Amino acid sequence: MHDLCTVQPARISDAAEIAGMSAALIESGLPHTWTADRVGRHIRHRECAVLSARSGHELVGFAIMQFGDASAHLNLLAVRPHVRRRGLGRQMLDWLHESAIVAGTFTINLELRAGNVDARRFYLSMGYTESGHVHRYYSALEDAVRMTRNLTVQEIP
Repeated sequence: MHDLCTVQPARISDAAEIAGMSAALIESGLPHTWTADRVGRHIRHRECAVLSARSGHELVGFAIMQFGDASAHLNLLAVRPHVRRRGLGRQMLDWLHESAIVAGTFTINLELRAGNVDARRFYLSMGYTESGHVHRYYSALEDAVRMTRNLTVQEIP
C-alpha cells in the first residue's frame, strides 16, 4: 500500500475534500462540524499537522493533529473503506508520532465514537490505552472513548 499512496502535508486546496470525507466517514449521523473553513484553519495553523494521503488523484485518507506544550490531540484520522487494512492509517499515525517526538510532545490524546469497534482496535494496536469515557461527547448525541498514548514507552512488536 505504501508505494501506491502518497502521504504528505495537506494543502489548502485539500480542505473541502477532507471536510467531505470527514462528514461521510467520521461525522456520519452527526452534525458536520469539520467544515472546509475549519479544516483550512488547521492546515494554516502552525501548531497543527494535517496530512493527506492520495492514491493517484483520489484522496484516500487524512489526519489532523494539534500540538500543545505538554500533549498533542489527534482530532481526526480517516481512511476510505476500500483501502483500509493496508497500513495507510498506521503510516499516517507513525508520521504524526514522529512529528510529536521532534516537537518534544510525548503524550497523544484522542476521542473516538464509543461504538466504533474497528477504530478502537486500531488505536489499541498502535499502543493507545483507554483512559476514559465521555458521555454524550459528540453533539450531545453519542458517547466517546478517550484514548492516550505515551510515546516514551517503547512499542512491543
